Amino acid sequence: MDNTVKYLLGEDRLPTHWYNVIADLPSPPPPPLHPGTHEPVGPEALAPLFPMALIEQEVTSQRYVPIPEAVRDVYRLWRPSPLYRARRLEKALGTPAHIYYKYEGVSPAGSHKPNTAVPQAYYNAAEGVTKLTTETGAGQWGSALAFACSLFGLECEIWQVRASYDQKPYRRMMMETFGATVHPSPSDLTDSGRAILASHPDSPGSLGIAISEAVEMAAADPAARYALGSVLNHVLLHQTIIGQEAVAQMEMAGEAPDVIIGCTGGGSNFGGLAFPFLAEKLAGRMDPVIRAVEPASCPSLTKGRYAYDFGDTAGLTPLLKMHTLGHDFIPDPIHAGGLRYHGMSPLISHVYELGMIEAVAKAQSECFAAGVRFARSEGIVPAPEPTHALAETIAEAQRCTDSGEAKVILTALCGHGQLDLPSYGRYLAGDLVDHELSEEAVAAAMENLPVAG
Repeated sequence: MDNTVKYLLGEDRLPTHWYNVIADLPSPPPPPLHPGTHEPVGPEALAPLFPMALIEQEVTSQRYVPIPEAVRDVYRLWRPSPLYRARRLEKALGTPAHIYYKYEGVSPAGSHKPNTAVPQAYYNAAEGVTKLTTETGAGQWGSALAFACSLFGLECEIWQVRASYDQKPYRRMMMETFGATVHPSPSDLTDSGRAILASHPDSPGSLGIAISEAVEMAAADPAARYALGSVLNHVLLHQTIIGQEAVAQMEMAGEAPDVIIGCTGGGSNFGGLAFPFLAEKLAGRMDPVIRAVEPASCPSLTKGRYAYDFGDTAGLTPLLKMHTLGHDFIPDPIHAGGLRYHGMSPLISHVYELGMIEAVAKAQSECFAAGVRFARSEGIVPAPEPTHALAETIAEAQRCTDSGEAKVILTALCGHGQLDLPSYGRYLAGDLVDHELSEEAVAAAMENLPVAG
């Protein structure tokens, strides 16, 4: 009887290329638009924010993009990451389902975010940039970029969403340990931050506001560029190393997933796992259901509108066609800070519109209950973000118990929650409040969408 728990790839199996799903889609995603002319923007519009190598990756239609050896050398610190069979969770649930999870919490920063932070720092340093600015919610992305900047000799300045800055002080300390400067957002350091504070002095902040502040600072400094941890095509491209490894590891396990489940905020973790499997599906080699899980308080896929909108609150970015709740929307301060973004990745949104993936929304109490259940069986305390995927994974496994089906379920555990224990403390004490976005709130949030095409 096979009792294997861990499926491990040697460093010689580390992928040499990132996978670009756009090459295999029946149609490309709609292009970014200039907010004034509503015409597609060219690379020159992105040049003040990103190095040319990343801009080229943002717009490429090439199926595979080579991973620089300097980046692969850093990846070897934790990659390939393990795939686990959650046998103890299966037993605790009494389910015939086979549950697998790809664990990204083994990275130095404790999440999947270094998969893109490292190449972004590398390409910026290679083009002579000396400083990167960024935003962060829960602090996973900020920690990852601070780590990557320390490796490539870059200064790192981070605006952390105020709610998370207060809830998660250890994330801030981790960023500072790696050498970053961290500000709560909204701050009085930028025009966009000051405008928010003038009208909402107690604003909990949002990723959209923090993006505005980081973009504003980068655009004003010729030696600086901006780095984004989710949403954009090149970010999701870098994350596909997760799914490529998982495809090989599922082959080692001798199974193919029937259901693939991932949490979604901006979309990088979900796309990183799902896109290589979507390639397998499009090629006819497997046929999994692919399901995104988002917070009920910030349900851009399940309740948002597919429309052109700004990626930030102040309207400093080009218009992106995505599922959005409106760039003015400020989500409730749930503990899954990394999922508190008003819009979904344009690429994820496009794939959703093509009918290739599903989406569901979960309340945070159900998610923390799933995180505790997972911790008490598998021994890993998950970050609040992947508890959304775990909640749906457990629900799917329980449906298998009812039906008797022995489905193979694959999910991504994109980070550990060892720095999120105060959130678990509130859940265990019964102090956690669920937030669900009403249809009225959605309609109000949509009122200021820019008109485009």
